[in-house]
This record gives sequence, C-alpha cells and structure tokens, in this order.
Amino acid sequence: MDKRRDLLDGALTVFARDGYTRASIEALAKAGGVSTRTIYNQFGDKATLFHAVIQDSAEQVAAAHIGMIHRYLTKIIDVEADLIEFARVWASPLPEFDVHFALVRQVHAEARHIPPAALAAWQESGPLRVRDELAAALRRIADAGHLEIEDAELAASHFTHLVSGDATSRLHRGADPLPAAEIHRLSDAGVRAFLHGYGKR
Repeated sequence: MDKRRDLLDGALTVFARDGYTRASIEALAKAGGVSTRTIYNQFGDKATLFHAVIQDSAEQVAAAHIGMIHRYLTKIIDVEADLIEFARVWASPLPEFDVHFALVRQVHAEARHIPPAALAAWQESGPLRVRDELAAALRRIADAGHLEIEDAELAASHFTHLVSGDATSRLHRGADPLPAAEIHRLSDAGVRAFLHGYGKR
C-alpha cells in the first residue's frame, strides 16, 4: 500500500507538470520510486494509471470541500451572513492541493487526448460529488425556510459559478495569485446575486 501511495503521489506530480500526453512511463516510474515493470504490472498502461491518479486526487479535494459544506452550512441563523462566510472560504485557493489544480489545468488544455473514462471518473469523484453535497445542504436550508429552491442541483451549480467562477477564471484555475480582499469582494457579490434569485420572498 505504501508503494502504491508513493506511485500515485509521484505520478500526480508528473502528470501535473507534463500533462497526460507528454508524461512518460519512465518519468512516472522514477517519480514514484518504482520500476516501469511495476507500473505495467499494477496498472497495465499509462491510461489506467492516469485514471487512478486523477480519481484519487479528486477524492481528496472533494473531501476537503465537503468538509467545508458540513462545517459552515449545517446551522443557518442569518442566511446572507452565513452564506458569505462560507463563500469566502469556498472561493479561496487550497494551497495544499496546488498540484491537483495544476493537473486540472493540464486536463483542460488536452481534454481531447485524455481517455473519456478518466474524465468521467474525475467528475464523478470530485466536482459532481461536491455539487451533490452542496445541493443537499442548500435543500436543507430551503426546507428550514431561508431559501426558495425547486432544483437543488441547479441551485448548487448557480451558487458555485456566482461565488467562485469569476475568481477561478481570474486565478487561471490557481496559477496566479489574487488578493484575499478581491476574492472576498467577488464571492460576497456572488452570494447577493444568488440570494436575489433564490432568497425567500
């Protein structure tokens, strides 16, 4: 298990640096501290290794985001103030996952060359899983009388785009820094726009 963990972590670094197409089996093996034969024995080929790497990394990031949802959206007292507090954290970069987001930038750059199954695994293990958790939290907030929501999944997508879409775009998905005050300004405005559409009337 330790060897597999080292291989996944090393391969993540290589895929994030070189991209899927340019990453060589030799570089992946060296970064993971294993032989190329070990990669072929355990995964069969580069595509299967990439699938395992992006799924594993996405699961870790999703767990962090889901933790935020549970921490900030379990009990709502002042819906605007509580959503703003959550959104500021939600929209801020996660430095501990810089390598994952570097991988995501590579994925966006060469999506046509990446096996569709790996892209689907990334979405299911990461973004879609987080969206579903956020949707469930927003549904609970609506049921408590703070929001008006018909489609919770759509509301979760709207919340994410309004709160962090602009910051993510300007950060180039984590490649460039953005001052915390600017992230907060953008996320605060996103919450107010969200409440304009979903706030209790």
